[in-house]
Amino acid sequence: MLTKLGQKFTDGFTKYMPSAYVFALLLTILTGILALAFTESEPMDILAGWYNGFWDLLAFGMQIVLIIITAYCIAQSSPVKKGIDYISKYIKTPTQVYVIIIALGALLSLISFGMVVVTAILGRELALRIKGIHYPFLVACVYFSFNGWVCGLSSSIALLLNTKNNFLIQKGILNATISTSYSLGSTLNTVMILLFVVLSPILIWLLIPKSHEGKELKDLQTSTDDEESSVKEEAHSYKLPYKALSDSLNNAGWLQITVAILGLIYIIYHFTTKGFDLNFNIMIFIFFVAGMFLHMTPMRYSIAMKRASSNISGVLFQYPFYAGIMGIMLASGLGEKISHVLVSIATPESYAFIAYVTGGVINFAIPSAGGEFAVIGPSIINMVKGLGSPAEVTAMTARASMAVAYGESLSNLLQPFFLLIVFPVMGKGIKIQARDVVGYLFIPFVVLFVIQALLVTYLPL
Repeated sequence: MLTKLGQKFTDGFTKYMPSAYVFALLLTILTGILALAFTESEPMDILAGWYNGFWDLLAFGMQIVLIIITAYCIAQSSPVKKGIDYISKYIKTPTQVYVIIIALGALLSLISFGMVVVTAILGRELALRIKGIHYPFLVACVYFSFNGWVCGLSSSIALLLNTKNNFLIQKGILNATISTSYSLGSTLNTVMILLFVVLSPILIWLLIPKSHEGKELKDLQTSTDDEESSVKEEAHSYKLPYKALSDSLNNAGWLQITVAILGLIYIIYHFTTKGFDLNFNIMIFIFFVAGMFLHMTPMRYSIAMKRASSNISGVLFQYPFYAGIMGIMLASGLGEKISHVLVSIATPESYAFIAYVTGGVINFAIPSAGGEFAVIGPSIINMVKGLGSPAEVTAMTARASMAVAYGESLSNLLQPFFLLIVFPVMGKGIKIQARDVVGYLFIPFVVLFVIQALLVTYLPL
């Protein structure tokens, strides 16, 4: 019954849901209309906010590009491919692939949401090796697997609350930082982690499509890039038929390894002096250095990078549109107005649920946890201040803030923005769009929404 119901939702999304880019265009127009209708902003103010916001995610967009190509570059190395071949020997069936991808992806996401690229690479490679895999469903599994990143080490809202002199303290909204023991270390967050690591694989198992006919990777491929020569073979093909200094330098392992060792020294220094400070920049740097070690020579590394960079157009041109939507929300005050409306109905019993719903709703216009919290965080925290005693406010603030994070993350299942991270890897050489994937995630969205709503509302502090 669940499989049939899931297929109906999938068929509906396939019929009515546009591509991620069209989704962004429609959302841009809708946000502009809402800003005109419900705020006092002038049309040119809204347009100016849209234009100015267009550039606000450039640094973040570049980080996403680098996390994709550096991770994919690592995956093309001989040691990693041999490792995947070894793992494949013990994974025999499509069901095992789906369940392992969900569980492993959930664990990796606790390190960073950027680790979804690693999960996507593993999923792609397993789809090439194991027959009978329903590929769009597997893409949905990979995308679903990173949902728990807000519970882990890169949870941006939790880290913000624990950052000295953050913008909330500067504005007088918070008096002091809030330790991650109240957020990431809470009972609520521990239960959420179990939800993603244990329950999600079971849920996906119940929804596995009955038929994979016409949906395997080989059925969807429009090119055979996966069968191209190895990086090592291509590097060898560039060599001249006679000895040349240029070839010696291009294939100088000592040169690349020397620089990689310098990078490794800094990585050790970083974690020795700053503790387990795993941010986007250091993670990308680790991937850079790991790729240099694994590919050994400058020529091999350059070829791997070229291949990894071949399918990132979606990230490059769609991120600015979502940043523009965020600019409209900020410039017009629409995001703050929406949060105020929701906050106005909050009670000591419902505040966490209100925060949870707010996080999910605003995420459709501002698909960035940090950017979203900059808009609605002050309203959420001020709401909590008026509901609890001084002794309870810190824990309640952490709970409400994490509720925003949980809502923001869950609504990504229906918001195709972060599919832009998965598609460069799993969509390479095939015809696939958001509508082919998101339908499989509707039932998981509903189930997790009910469970998470109950947890954030009723689980004791």
